[in-house]
Amino acid sequence: MPEPRHHATRPAGLLSGRNVLVIGAGTRPGDDPTAPVGNGRAVAVLAAREGASVACADVSPSAAEATAALVGEEDARGLTVIGDAADPGRSSAMVAEALRELGALDAIVVNVGIGLGTGLADTSPQQWERVLTVNLSAPFFAAKYGLPAMADGGSIVFVGSVAGLRAATDSPAYDSSKAGLFGLTRHVAKEGGPRGIRANLVVPGLIDTPMGRQASTRRASRSASFGRIPLGRQGTAWEVAAAVTFLLSDRASYITGQSLVVDGGLNAV
Repeated sequence: MPEPRHHATRPAGLLSGRNVLVIGAGTRPGDDPTAPVGNGRAVAVLAAREGASVACADVSPSAAEATAALVGEEDARGLTVIGDAADPGRSSAMVAEALRELGALDAIVVNVGIGLGTGLADTSPQQWERVLTVNLSAPFFAAKYGLPAMADGGSIVFVGSVAGLRAATDSPAYDSSKAGLFGLTRHVAKEGGPRGIRANLVVPGLIDTPMGRQASTRRASRSASFGRIPLGRQGTAWEVAAAVTFLLSDRASYITGQSLVVDGGLNAV
């Protein structure tokens, strides 16, 4: 799927009139001038292209502001929200700020994740706790504080990883935290159901993002897996964003508590 261009023809409007909070909307700058956007930024831009107003939340002010500016280039309202999603107080404040500034909150996307530690022996208790806090507690906080603030009929989408399906990395903390998202998604779907609020999980595989490129540099086994992908290539953040946007939209109105794997068939073979 080619990277969308900001001056492309206007979208069909899958999210027309919706107010969306994207937590983890920034892409960190790096030394690679050819680096692609990250998943969170692609989600924010594509949601804007589909007609949504987007609150772009990130722990990095510059990253959040850059994404909000791209949202504005799509002739949509882009709001910058700053805060650490792994801090319960800041998570609650980010939801409240998005609700106040946008006037309503129809959808939340949670795109956060870090990986620390190598193997059981070389993963410290501190690394374990940090990864679980960012990768699992932050989505929990977003749901805990976001669900009561959301309009009926809304949608929550968590962004996970195929590492939650199998021991895909060398980090037991990362794999375990991503596995936990499946359970959290099901529970949020259960609690949100009476109000028509859906919760789903997008499960990316090997995606060409700045974080993905860094992981490939650190872990040769990741690059070696490229040849096993049935579609013969890595995915893009725009393909992840397309799956997220679908689940946010009314086209997925009877889908909740589910996981959508976006991995080019890697886990099917």
